[in-house]
Amino acid sequence: MLAIAGGLGWWYFQENQLPNYGPAYREYAYVTNGKSNTVSVIDLRTFQPAATIRVGSDPTGIAANSRKNEIYVVNTESNSISVINAEGNQVVATIGVHAAPYFIDVSADGKRAYVANSKSANVSVIDLDKRLVLGNIRVGASPGLARVSPDGSTVVVSNRGDHTVSLIDARQLKVRSTIPVCEEPADIAILPDSSKAFVACAGSGQVASIDLKTDKLLALLDVGKTPVDLELKPDGGELVVANFDSDNISIIETSTNEVGGSYLIGTHPSRGLVTGDSSRLYVSNFGSNSIAVYDIDIGKLSATLPVGSHPDGLALSRSENYLLVLDSQSGDVTVIQRRSPTKLEPSEYSLLTMIPVGVQPNNIVVKSFVLAKPAP
Repeated sequence: MLAIAGGLGWWYFQENQLPNYGPAYREYAYVTNGKSNTVSVIDLRTFQPAATIRVGSDPTGIAANSRKNEIYVVNTESNSISVINAEGNQVVATIGVHAAPYFIDVSADGKRAYVANSKSANVSVIDLDKRLVLGNIRVGASPGLARVSPDGSTVVVSNRGDHTVSLIDARQLKVRSTIPVCEEPADIAILPDSSKAFVACAGSGQVASIDLKTDKLLALLDVGKTPVDLELKPDGGELVVANFDSDNISIIETSTNEVGGSYLIGTHPSRGLVTGDSSRLYVSNFGSNSIAVYDIDIGKLSATLPVGSHPDGLALSRSENYLLVLDSQSGDVTVIQRRSPTKLEPSEYSLLTMIPVGVQPNNIVVKSFVLAKPAP
């Protein structure tokens, strides 16, 4: 059923599909609009636009704090981070960093954020409670991404300009190792137990496996052409690699550092997302305006779903009943509903709605929380 605001289908959706978490429950999707200098906020209780927040110039990366109701937006041309209070959906602080940041990662305890500044060859470490930069750590050339391990001890930085990975000691705030890897390292995935990091190298069609206990390169694994995205299964046992120019995914067994297989998935796959129960992998096919649904349990493609133009970023609602697809060229978010098939509607997936956002949206994050009760 395609829901249309104000129509019978929309009434049916509101009355029969939305979970009831209580009046204080909030669930929002935040979308960075690179050419609008805004963040679009979508209310995931009603799938309606909730706010448009002006931030800095060319917003790109975005992250949510798991311990407080804050969202962090990377403004690439403004060299800053906008802090959004999710309860009021407004910018409450702006933190200056160095030149050309693109992504931000937040520690599991919610106290620190790490930002790689690609034109300054350093990483800014931010105290999120005090909203200030604790220091800027020199790394390799053109760092693209700084990702912190789940235990908070190590920050892994992919240096695209000199084909290295920097390992930062997060407690001492200094680089403890610099490891030559493969060409143009970019995306990073770290195992849940913080024992290994995997780094996709777009220039050489490889994934580097790094031991974070010994700071040693364990293996260079050949995958497809231009690997651009890494997605771990929740248990960390398998890693899915989206190979943009091979139109396929590769699946790596993380314990053995072996490529288990490669599977055609669609034209120019750019992002992947694994469900919490590890049963489904969703892949955005940037070149064919579709979402591939890969059934992990049986190991094959189970559905291809049409969406908007040049789909890229993906997110799931808290219930995981709704997949949000960021359509970077058409400037909207496609919402796909997952449900139990029936005789009348045998398909597991249906298009729910498409929500306009800003110009050239590039990243999306979901935040859910219960509003704090006011003090008596």
